[in-house]
Amino acid sequence: MKIIFAGTPEFAVPALAALIQAGHQIVMVLTQPDRPAGRGMKLKASPVKVLAEQHQLPVFQPETLKDVAVQAQIAAVNADVMIVAAYGLIIPTVVLNMPKSGCYNIHASLLPRWRGAAPIHRSILAGDIETGVTIMEVVPALDAGAMVSKAVVPITENDTTQTLHDALSQSGAELMVLAMAELEEKGSLPAEPQEEFLVTYAHKLEKSEATIDWQKSALEISRQVRAFNPFPVAQGQLNGQICRIWFANAVEGKAKAGEVLSVQNGITVGCGEGLLHITELQAPGGKRLNAQAFVQGHNLQAGALFT
Repeated sequence: MKIIFAGTPEFAVPALAALIQAGHQIVMVLTQPDRPAGRGMKLKASPVKVLAEQHQLPVFQPETLKDVAVQAQIAAVNADVMIVAAYGLIIPTVVLNMPKSGCYNIHASLLPRWRGAAPIHRSILAGDIETGVTIMEVVPALDAGAMVSKAVVPITENDTTQTLHDALSQSGAELMVLAMAELEEKGSLPAEPQEEFLVTYAHKLEKSEATIDWQKSALEISRQVRAFNPFPVAQGQLNGQICRIWFANAVEGKAKAGEVLSVQNGITVGCGEGLLHITELQAPGGKRLNAQAFVQGHNLQAGALFT
């Protein structure tokens, strides 16, 4: 089929790669304009653009899709279907109506749970035992389209936003290829409306949420640490310096909130309830280190305080 693919970050790359591999004709790749990045703030292409150019696909990078001239350029490719995966720009109704067979999105949650900007982070923070991807019709309202298919991914105590991101992006790619095969064969895709009373919203992350409150339970803090890996990274203060905590699990036990109970086989810290076992962390200006290397490098001892 003739497909417009709209996506920008790494999450969207497996889907574009899978659609190319499946033999579809990608008539346009919509991706956000190159943005300044790195220390030199040089313009950097999106991961989707990089892949598209490797396959000599036509790339279009408008600042907005609301411009009439931009809309005319999209209409001119005469696509059968548009696929959206973390594109990041609002798609006007007039553009959604252009492809003959509709517009479909890969969303990183089991809708209607976690509509919105940060579904992976919020699922970990909430203590969900599973998440997944949903292929859905794109409508003007936020993530409110009818659902075509789903795939479930369990959330383990060792999962971070990064590990789930990678699993969900791959799962979404596979699911979308199956959906497009069915659409090509049957000419339409059955879809089930979302139950509005089950809707929850995954609000955008605030950097302030990264600060650890050691009065909270170890379970809550471990979810916070894992949800904010790789960004914005949970943090506390140790000896007056910001310390970023990259990985930790909750374990049983009791100690004063914030107090380092042990530095053997990881750093064990007291919480409002239970203990937090930290295995990877980072000092200001330093590298991410496993707990043993951190303890040796900073002469950390039992009795120290995280605040």
